[in-house]
Amino acid sequence: MRKEEEKFTFIINHESDTPKYQQLVDGITNAIAENILQKGDLLPSVNVICKTYQLSRDTVFKAYSILKDQNSIESVPNKGYYVSGETRKVLLVLDTFKAYKEVLYHSFVNNLPDNVITDVQFHHYNIDVFKTIINNGVGKYYKYVVMNFDHNDIGEALSAISNDKLLLIDWNIQANANNNYVFQDFGNAFYNSLIEAVDLFRKYKKLQFVYPDFTNHPKETVDFFEKFCADFNFKFDVITDAKKFNIEKEVAYISVSDRILGHFLEQCKEKNLEPGKDVGFLSYNETPMKKFIYKGISVVSTDFNELGTKAAAFITHDEETQCYVPTNLIIRESL
Repeated sequence: MRKEEEKFTFIINHESDTPKYQQLVDGITNAIAENILQKGDLLPSVNVICKTYQLSRDTVFKAYSILKDQNSIESVPNKGYYVSGETRKVLLVLDTFKAYKEVLYHSFVNNLPDNVITDVQFHHYNIDVFKTIINNGVGKYYKYVVMNFDHNDIGEALSAISNDKLLLIDWNIQANANNNYVFQDFGNAFYNSLIEAVDLFRKYKKLQFVYPDFTNHPKETVDFFEKFCADFNFKFDVITDAKKFNIEKEVAYISVSDRILGHFLEQCKEKNLEPGKDVGFLSYNETPMKKFIYKGISVVSTDFNELGTKAAAFITHDEETQCYVPTNLIIRESL
């Protein structure tokens, strides 16, 4: 084997459900991501790969063709295959796909260098799905950006990834002091946003927080809502049964669910109530459409664009990252 080829070693698992060509693709991609293979390095020839790892020529050709299509390698006639770029793969694990997560995603990928490929997967708050995603991804990616959730097995699942390669985003739950993170504050920052709107809330006789039982929004937001109402002497209710959501005049509603926002607007139309005058609404999480819905929906939200930008910076800079993205109040006609 030529000296250049000795940089790359590969373990083939003949019992794995992963096709052998994909194992070879992953092996070379990971070697590039880890700087074991660098731009200009010569790869083992097809014959060498076949002989060393007991693979067919078709398998090796298929793997090399995929890598060429990804611009990871190039072939030079009569010389062989070379690493053409320092391609790096990143795993982005989100909870669910919603409009504001799309903002985060596009901000993240648009701030990454061209040589970084992002794989996106969703756990849907299912711990078995989460474990499978993490277990299947260990060792295959340059870095990992993970939106976790409240489950006791999260820490153990993530322990397989070294701290310098892992970034936790969005919610400070099941994290430890050594983790890199970019979080939003669902407690004090939310409370302070409510204070900014206190004069608007005074227009209404009561505040209702709609926290439906199907939501996965952090419960601490409800706790700080109750604290705000107590501190500023507001009458209030917390509604957890979405079926009991029935709007009343002179009540302002706060909701973490866009589904509830839809019900609110439907009931306003049915009962001939004017948002911002007869009833109020404050929605959690900004989306591109909320400034256009009705005459504009007031929101309290973190900056998902900034969250994505800071997560991308973790990928491009080998630096520890521990920060919170601000939460802001945006007043529109609905309040």
